[in-house]
Amino acid sequence: MSSHQSGIMDPVPGLSRYLEFSALPEAGTAQSLTGLKALAGGGEVVLGLGPGLVLGLGQAIDGLRPFPALSGPGCEVPSTQADLWIWVRGGDRGEIFHHGRAVIDQLAGSFRLDQMIDGFKYGRGQDLTGYEDGTENPVGDEAVDAALVAGRGAGMDGSSFVAVQQWAHDFDHFDSIDQDDKDNNIIGRRLSDNEELDDAPVCAHVKRTAAGQFEPRSVILRRSMPWADASGEGLMFVAFGKSLDAFEVQMRRMTGLDDNVVDGLFRFTRPISGGYFWCPPVAGGSLDLSAIGL
Repeated sequence: MSSHQSGIMDPVPGLSRYLEFSALPEAGTAQSLTGLKALAGGGEVVLGLGPGLVLGLGQAIDGLRPFPALSGPGCEVPSTQADLWIWVRGGDRGEIFHHGRAVIDQLAGSFRLDQMIDGFKYGRGQDLTGYEDGTENPVGDEAVDAALVAGRGAGMDGSSFVAVQQWAHDFDHFDSIDQDDKDNNIIGRRLSDNEELDDAPVCAHVKRTAAGQFEPRSVILRRSMPWADASGEGLMFVAFGKSLDAFEVQMRRMTGLDDNVVDGLFRFTRPISGGYFWCPPVAGGSLDLSAIGL
């Protein structure tokens, strides 16, 4: 019986490494993916396949599509669609290094490593701004229903779709903003106690993305983590869903494409990458790639 990749539903780990790859032309990608079945069968690694990779194998996954580049009033959301996304999870940096190295070695010659970003848990699960990330995350059965495919048969049930974005924060500007302005007009929650502000304006982030305002409700399971290196700092946004629709409708609303009201987050942060991926299910302790003929 198929199940999900356990890292999707497990709590956010202490440390992460995010890897993105491009498939090399005519270089045995199918064989390399088959070799990853066991490596990605446990909770240390979550694997997602991009739409171009699936099409290159002569297959199709219903609902998988390229990440859309969006332009709203004064804001841009880029698409940097990769072929393969790997999320290495754990609590020890050395173990994460070795797990990541095993993945890279397995893919050598068939895939080119394009991006490697290290993430970490901050406090109780906060963004580097100090605001708690994922407060409205579903739990229990609602989380399973939001994140995992069901009722579509063997090879699909237990799988998930994921949206991945790297957001870069401008902390010099953020630190110059008055705390009440941040709470009310940017986030829509108080930093001090994480309470949602009912009278926050429609530009506040919680008002832009509240699941109940969409029909049907746009529920996603967020598994985001901060990042910081010599190039800057920000948030690796990771959102799993039984389809990509819930994320996309929220992203369109954030960029003001529906009503010309842009999310307050864009006052201090911006996405610099974006990709959609399909995360296959697990069967017998290894990835079930039967939906793509492997």
